Amino acid sequence: MQSLGRGGCSYRLPLWSLLSGRVFPRCSATKVFVGGLSYDTNEIVLRDAFQQLGDIIEAKVVCDHVSGKSKGYGFIRFDSETAAAEALKKMDGQLLDGRNIRVQYPKRQNGRHS
Repeated sequence: MQSLGRGGCSYRLPLWSLLSGRVFPRCSATKVFVGGLSYDTNEIVLRDAFQQLGDIIEAKVVCDHVSGKSKGYGFIRFDSETAAAEALKKMDGQLLDGRNIRVQYPKRQNGRHS
């Protein structure tokens, strides 16, 4: 496997994909992590807060699988890298549901992308 980095995102490439010329990204620069969410923030509120920055493919608030309650963070996937970059620039540190949110590109954890 080869790892290549581009725009804060890494690619894990099997040798055969390098030989065939095909690249399969494991994540893209269109996805952003949103931390510091209020436990009352749901996916509709999250989507509404970021909608003016570009078309959103998916907005997800991560919840505990047992209790169903929010873990206080989520992810947004935009249709373009430009929209994601705007979200980082304009939304990081902003107030949402009474909390200052953190917006950044997802980090790799436990051998997988967030």
